[in-house]
Amino acid sequence: MDFSPSPQVESLLERIRAFMDDHVYPVEREAFAALDEEVRPGVAYPRIIVELRERAKAEGLWNLFLPDERYGPGLTSWEYGMLCEEMGRSPVAPMVFNCAAPDTGNMEILAEHGSEEQKERWLRPLLEDHVRSCFSMTEPEVAGSDPTLLQTRAELDGDEWVINGHKWFTSGAVGASFAIVMAVTDPDAPPHRRASMIIVPIPNEGFELVRPVPVMGHDGGPGHCEIRYEDCRVPASNLLGERGAGFVIAQDRLGPGRIHHCMRAIGGAQRAFEMMCRRANERVAFGGPLAEKQFVQDFIARSRMEIEAARLMTLHAAWKMDTQGKRAARQEISMIKVVAANMYMDVLDRAIQVHGALGVSDDTVLAPMWRFGRMLRLADGPDEVHKMVIALRELNRYRAEEHANA
Repeated sequence: MDFSPSPQVESLLERIRAFMDDHVYPVEREAFAALDEEVRPGVAYPRIIVELRERAKAEGLWNLFLPDERYGPGLTSWEYGMLCEEMGRSPVAPMVFNCAAPDTGNMEILAEHGSEEQKERWLRPLLEDHVRSCFSMTEPEVAGSDPTLLQTRAELDGDEWVINGHKWFTSGAVGASFAIVMAVTDPDAPPHRRASMIIVPIPNEGFELVRPVPVMGHDGGPGHCEIRYEDCRVPASNLLGERGAGFVIAQDRLGPGRIHHCMRAIGGAQRAFEMMCRRANERVAFGGPLAEKQFVQDFIARSRMEIEAARLMTLHAAWKMDTQGKRAARQEISMIKVVAANMYMDVLDRAIQVHGALGVSDDTVLAPMWRFGRMLRLADGPDEVHKMVIALRELNRYRAEEHANA
């Protein structure tokens, strides 16, 4: 493994860093506020972010996440991971570069599983215009960590799907142009062949956005929304991929998405680490700088080690996904999903502590990052499920070796 960036990636890294310094950081707080104030049904992005997106697109810093050269620069997953880390330093940056979830995952599965008509109608606007989408899977009545329990149904009525169900944490629904819904289409099939993915345009008479669910007190912007589907009708041709392939498509979506989440978390942790070090050097208390206090030195040493470890684990998982495929890299992806999400929260917590009362205010980026980051330990699979799966794979490997040697 050699993670030295190619000349193309090195150039992109330098350009992204310069763009962030010149255009993103100076208006970050204003962009945060605009997301809450301007995003609404029919309005995907506030004016300030649209302007930044236009600039990024004109500079070729656009759709960098797609490995398919038809739609992006054709980078490997670990190469994009380096760029994704830089974008993760600001919560608004992925939107600026058109590399934000859940749109990235939706674009990936549309590119991989969509028909030519679906690509033209749904994928191309996401790639080229200022529109957003949402992904509608989790339900309040059943455990989101076990998708075999999904209750939302889609029944074929002539040439239309009729969808009925209750979803929540449909992230990005406010202002979205369409949703990709995971619904049970074959209730009598084996558990992992029961569900399908269906594209639902917004607005739709059967699509009711009940509310953005408040998350750590925040319910603005694109939202994490509660949705009711009540006799929601869409053409049969809106089926994404094969009928009954919902779980396969979801896994295709989750592998790269988890890598992206982890690399953004590393970028955010690195920024928090830098802020913590500067604060420790500048702030004086009890006779000297905080940097001279042993407990602050412990914060800094542990954070540096944890960030480096998470980065290398994530790059390795991405490299394995590139070289051996998503299925072969499942164990590594599960491990980095747990490690990176916990590392992110630990580093943020230490940085907040070193900043004192300022750290829990919204006068720095630390508190908003902490609020958004806590969900990473739940999104795309909670820590506990990943740990269970990691342990079972290891135990099964040794059990297989024992049987082979018996």
